[in-house]
Amino acid sequence: MKSLSLRAGAVLASCCALLFTAPPALADSDAATLAELQQQVRELRDIEAIKRVKHAYFRAIDSADLKLLASLVTDDVEVRFIGGGYDWKLKGRDEYVEAVARNFNSSSIAEHNGNHPEINILSATEAEGIWYLHDNFYSLSKKIFTTGSAFYHDRYRKVDGQWRIARTEYKRHYEIVTPFDKMPNVTVHYLGTHGRVVDRDCSTDALCRDSE
Repeated sequence: MKSLSLRAGAVLASCCALLFTAPPALADSDAATLAELQQQVRELRDIEAIKRVKHAYFRAIDSADLKLLASLVTDDVEVRFIGGGYDWKLKGRDEYVEAVARNFNSSSIAEHNGNHPEINILSATEAEGIWYLHDNFYSLSKKIFTTGSAFYHDRYRKVDGQWRIARTEYKRHYEIVTPFDKMPNVTVHYLGTHGRVVDRDCSTDALCRDSE
């Protein structure tokens, strides 16, 4: 009987030990899981914020919204766009905004769509992304229609809590340039009234530096 009591006491002691030691281990596990979930949510929020930045970027260039474009890029943004007849090499916000102002002008019709984003968060303030571009562009002054695709390769930086484009570049995947003799029947032309009026085409190098 005494032996039974001793065994029961040992079992009870073991249960008590489990009771008092299990919760801290479980709490540590829960804390780790919660921290992991919080990190995943932060990354998902950052990815969604970067998507919104890039979507706004396409809207900004196609509508020549220069103020919006300036708010989406860093002050030291680097740009490199290579197509069949152009090679844009730009450094800094001012150069890039000026290039868009000159080339998305009142004699242009532009449509750029970015799809299939592949975004990686590298740190709390850095990220990278790839976007599949398809665009249509009419130059009414040169009477040329351009269509094609490319893969944007971007770097993003969070500045004052806001994700911005720090570097953006592409090399054309394909490009088709078609001249036209007869002007298209354009019944609505947003850039016609909101784009800058320019006296020469700067599409080759973005800022007409090749002719200076």
